Amino acid sequence: MAMITTENIKREAQDWDEDDEDEVVPKKRTRTKNQGEHHLSRSCPYLDTINRSFLDFDFEKLCSISLSNNNVYACLVCGKYFQGRGQHSHAYTHSCQLGHRVFLNMATLRFYCLPDNYEIIDPSLDDIKYVVKPTFTVDHVVSLDHTSKLSIALDGTKYLPGIVGLNNIKANDYMNVVLHALAHVVPFRDYLLREENYSHIIPPPGDQTFILVQRLGELFRKLWNPRNFKAHVSPHEMLQAVASVSKKRFKITEQGDTIEFLSWLFNMLHKALCGGKKSADSVIHNIFQGQMKVYTRKLPPPSDNPEDTLRALENEEYKEIMEESPFLYLTCDLPPPPLFQDELEKNIIPQVPLFDLLSKFNGTAEKEYKTHKESHVKRFEITKLPPYLILYYKRFTKNNFYVEKNPTIVNFPIKDIDMAEFLSSDPKVQDAHPHTVYDLVANICHDGQPAPRKGTYRVHIRQKGANQWYELQDLHVQELLPQMITLAEAYIQIWELRR
Repeated sequence: MAMITTENIKREAQDWDEDDEDEVVPKKRTRTKNQGEHHLSRSCPYLDTINRSFLDFDFEKLCSISLSNNNVYACLVCGKYFQGRGQHSHAYTHSCQLGHRVFLNMATLRFYCLPDNYEIIDPSLDDIKYVVKPTFTVDHVVSLDHTSKLSIALDGTKYLPGIVGLNNIKANDYMNVVLHALAHVVPFRDYLLREENYSHIIPPPGDQTFILVQRLGELFRKLWNPRNFKAHVSPHEMLQAVASVSKKRFKITEQGDTIEFLSWLFNMLHKALCGGKKSADSVIHNIFQGQMKVYTRKLPPPSDNPEDTLRALENEEYKEIMEESPFLYLTCDLPPPPLFQDELEKNIIPQVPLFDLLSKFNGTAEKEYKTHKESHVKRFEITKLPPYLILYYKRFTKNNFYVEKNPTIVNFPIKDIDMAEFLSSDPKVQDAHPHTVYDLVANICHDGQPAPRKGTYRVHIRQKGANQWYELQDLHVQELLPQMITLAEAYIQIWELRR
């Protein structure tokens, strides 16, 4: 059995740490007397061996041999990740065995030539740095919604920044559509595109939720990057963070419910951006949170004698109570589908106008909620409209045995939804809302059966710069006529307040 000595430990540590900031090149003989850099640093003869078509920086930066995420280098010839660059490191061995010379430190974004071990300084490599870590200036962010300029990937594929496919690794389409939709909520996107907006936030000790903010920001920057090498992006790192923080409640191997994922993501992002402070405001609440009054009254038990019922209603227990309640989305209840078939033995697909569903929030409509013990009647009155309104159509009904899907088609316009009639009649509320008209930004649909792996999700997105609607389903991106949007089985919609 080999003995582990102090000398071996020191030598191994030196191999992995040979690229410290204060020691760019470990050997003095590789430095020139005047500039302190290798004579080939600015004229490396191996730059033409870089194969940009093999480079994919969307996946987790782990050494392909040791699976460590410390001191990782990317081989720019084959695209694989290796640890360290010392003489006994995996990157050094790889360069000697296969003759792959050019490597990139994924933490410092500095280039090195191995096994000669000198730093490469060349402006022709800036495009690789930008793909690894895209950056956006304030002017660039402002211009995103005012341009329809196409970008070209390495293989010649043309794409529109922001309208690129997301890879479906196995069954993560239910998360992809949410990420696509949120990437087109302008203030939320602008906030995450610039890392300076949230880099100052210090998470509480032991809090793992802030990784979601970092990964989502990285994903948004890749989606809107006009210099991508590929016309699609893999959300692998973001989804890994989701699986880790949610303790595998949301996985890439098993399809879940989009609204559950959206609710969880909002709550976790709000918690992370507030630094653990529950009472603090965040960009999530500033953009999506509205306010409503919920009036609730308990129903007396059924009785054959109407007089008994009237006497019961006079009790304090059955008086109507009111409470203020914030909301991040409005739940719209679809009418039950028909149970019978028509003469052609086909199910009749019902249709319902959107305004019929929104009447639930007009302050007068009552809805009964039953439990196994008692029943309540509630009515809802909106007192504050958010800048971005999310509507959730309750299509799935779950019980102990199966999940049932409601196929009702919702008829809605894609512009000019006026929410004024659903606001409280209080003059103060009316005066606080000079603008009440909304336009559709994103429409998430569910197709097929409700059972896992039998249904799929897709999303309709309006690109403001091109003023064009697109349909995105994983890697598939295509233009879409606005008239086709209303034919789908809408599940979640995001509406933007017109100012």
